[in-house]
Amino acid sequence: MKHIIKLTLVTVLLVSCGGGEKTKSVEDLIASGNLEQLRTKKSELSEQQKQVESQIKAIDAKIKELNPLLKVPLVTTFKAKEEKFEHFVELQGNVSTKQNIIIYPEYSGVLTKVYVKEGQKVSAGQALAKIDDGGLGQQLAQMQIQADLAKTTFNRQKRLWDQKIGSEIQYLQAKSNYEAQQKAISQMQQQIGKTIVRAPFSGTIDDVITEQGTVVGPGQSQLFRLVNLNSMYIETDVPESYLTNVTEGKTVEVNFPVLNKNMTATVRQAGNFINPANRTFKVEVAIPNSDKTIKPNLTAKLKINDYTNEKAILIPQSIISENAEGEQYVYTATSKNDSIATVKRVIIKTGKTEGDFIEVLSGLENGAELIDEGARSVKDGQEVKILEIE
Repeated sequence: MKHIIKLTLVTVLLVSCGGGEKTKSVEDLIASGNLEQLRTKKSELSEQQKQVESQIKAIDAKIKELNPLLKVPLVTTFKAKEEKFEHFVELQGNVSTKQNIIIYPEYSGVLTKVYVKEGQKVSAGQALAKIDDGGLGQQLAQMQIQADLAKTTFNRQKRLWDQKIGSEIQYLQAKSNYEAQQKAISQMQQQIGKTIVRAPFSGTIDDVITEQGTVVGPGQSQLFRLVNLNSMYIETDVPESYLTNVTEGKTVEVNFPVLNKNMTATVRQAGNFINPANRTFKVEVAIPNSDKTIKPNLTAKLKINDYTNEKAILIPQSIISENAEGEQYVYTATSKNDSIATVKRVIIKTGKTEGDFIEVLSGLENGAELIDEGARSVKDGQEVKILEIE
């Protein structure tokens, strides 16, 4: 437009300059070949050109002043829509198993036999090692002879007593002696049984700690580490603020960084005790381990679903502003006419965040058109031009 006006004014001036009888046209001057006249004409036209350019600038400034559309800010918008929103609390935990123990002896003595080796699978009750009984076996044999004698004496006294022969006290003494011998044998057998170290559950011998021939003692000497990888779980500490949201049955996304492995699990147990030292409670997440790749004490990253909204409105946090009263607000585009719209400030209340987005609890309806780019430079009631983004 500017160039058209400029060419028009120059043409008018040239025509007016060449239309007089006393003034020669540019073509005539060029044809005459008069150098002085040509230089004079060039100076006149240059001066006229400067005047025309100055007038064009003044016209442009007035056009900008009179045309309100040239002052309208350019913005982009997007429409708010309802969608499913899931919030996750991110934590770190360690893999554990309730069947990962160190086996100690129950009897003092020399470890005379070790029946297993590292990596060997064993079943519950299987003998793992033998401790020298220190002569308990011989004592048991002698006690058995005494018990047999007590049994014979008791049987004879019983037959006599049944025939009303002899005294009752003799019968009762024989009975008492026999029963005492039986209890003594049972106790001795239990003692001897402690010299055999057995597996408390089925699993794998992960480590043979004490070698054959070593003197061992109850609660002091570590013999074996027994591990069962079938019953694995992750244990983590959850802040008390999530007490009502992180409960049994909640979905958990599990990641094992070392294994580059992901899986979905559920909360098996949520603790009922809050640790006063760090204000957390324990949570257990059961995990399958069919391929036996997950080991005790392996680090895991957890994302526990603590909140779900099937019809949530999510908006970028970057478009939210805050007034002096601490209220949060956004700008919407209303009264839209073609690409021109009016800005409206809307007070909102927000909820949980997930990445760069935040949930709007109130203030916005489904389908509301919000100002995105340019939201920081507009004002309530201002007209804006909406750019269409392909």
